[in-house]
Amino acid sequence: MSPPKGSGPDVRAADLIAPYGGRLVDRVVDPAAADLLRSEAARLPTVQLSSRVATDLYLLAVGALSPLEGFMDREQYERVLDDMSLPTGLPWSIPVVLPARSEEVDRLRPGERAALLAQDGPVAVLDVTEVYRRDLKRECLAVYGTEDSAHPGVAALERLGDQYVAGAIHYMGGDAVAEGVADDEALTPAETRACFLELGWRSVVAFQTRNPIHRAHEYLQKCALEMVDGLLVHPVVGETKADDLPADLRMTCYRVLLEKYFPRDRVLLSALPLAMRYAGPKEAVFHAIIRRNFGCTHMIVGRDHAGVGDYYDTYDAQRIFDQIDPDELGIRPLNFEHAFWCRLTEQMATAKTSPSSPDERVFLSGTRVREMLARGERPPVEFTRPEVADVLIAAHRHA
Repeated sequence: MSPPKGSGPDVRAADLIAPYGGRLVDRVVDPAAADLLRSEAARLPTVQLSSRVATDLYLLAVGALSPLEGFMDREQYERVLDDMSLPTGLPWSIPVVLPARSEEVDRLRPGERAALLAQDGPVAVLDVTEVYRRDLKRECLAVYGTEDSAHPGVAALERLGDQYVAGAIHYMGGDAVAEGVADDEALTPAETRACFLELGWRSVVAFQTRNPIHRAHEYLQKCALEMVDGLLVHPVVGETKADDLPADLRMTCYRVLLEKYFPRDRVLLSALPLAMRYAGPKEAVFHAIIRRNFGCTHMIVGRDHAGVGDYYDTYDAQRIFDQIDPDELGIRPLNFEHAFWCRLTEQMATAKTSPSSPDERVFLSGTRVREMLARGERPPVEFTRPEVADVLIAAHRHA
């Protein structure tokens, strides 16, 4: 989705929220330097990146994980696990680390360099500063609150190498965007900030999603739009669970919804190449930090944000922000309860606004919706817009 055109009030870069830590990191080298680095990379020891780490690398390079300039060292790693902060004191909830296998680590030396490999070859060079052994149990409990291998985040950690490599990165470029997502639909933090300036948005609310937007989501977004200048619909298109819908299908759903049901000059759609951790409250903070770097002043936090199964309480992801100094975090969470269609008032509502009884409220589980779609049935309009349902039905027919 191309950025909307607008001629909002005169807004300067200084009017936008500052990047986290005060500076937007840029670790992308220019084309001439990239050519030299590729030649150097051919002679360096290598570390092969998983798809999850490859997207982390990209986000480090473009400043989405500012103020980090590379993968965390032991001190940063342990502070995040123990105190949910960086050594500087800035809140930070999830380690950003580079796992390596023992045969890779054997060739690495602090003070030297390594080439980082994605599927298509070298994408970055790393200034190796430290190699250290992770504490899997401690990391799982600190980030996910569980050691259960059935948790997808824990399972992902168990598949990675048990040693981490630290250092600043020099990114040569590469395709970090999911298949079926156009490059101009995955804007960098510098690009979203430029869009906000052009549109005259001083205040911007982010909406995090890994699923198609249904009526309850739409309701939350429009409530938030009453309070701010613009909305960034920012779906995650990195690694997700196997039963999540593919990124290209979700992007199609977002396009058809925004085209018909939202004011075009108030909404920007941009994909985020980030792997889901399913870490519930800790991931909510992580998502907020990232969205601040993209220029957002607020983020919608609904029920079960980034949750999975029964590992977290429904509103744990909202309560965790009470533990963080709001001035340090900068971006403000907008907390919402579970929205539903109220048969009594014939509109979307939450328990805060609806006088209805439980049997007058329309909730549909994801399982039931998937069953309806598989049969070629449209879910009721109280749950999803018909245009979105048609996209999903067509996808199920061709699956």
